[in-house]
Amino acid sequence: MAFSKSFPRNIEGSNYPRWEEIFLTDDEEKKIEEVAHETNLELLKECVSDAKKIISDKGLKDFQSDMITLVLALFEKRASHVVYWKENRCKEKFDELFNKQ
Repeated sequence: MAFSKSFPRNIEGSNYPRWEEIFLTDDEEKKIEEVAHETNLELLKECVSDAKKIISDKGLKDFQSDMITLVLALFEKRASHVVYWKENRCKEKFDELFNKQ
């Protein structure tokens, strides 16, 4: 089942927008998932480094479980979810289709 998202499109002479549903192709969806995966891996690696630095800078005990908890908290705060990437691509397609100038 293809990913889709609806966007409002203003219609001249109408007070109400028309909702346009934009679909991603299977190839677009797979490519976005790969980009999101790679981006999230890089973010997770940065979070590990940052957590180590925070623990060291603050003189905290270097318990691995505490570091992992901090890493996950940082990652959850920073990580972009796959749905965001897909919605962003749908918005780009919507703009290409309906906001031509």
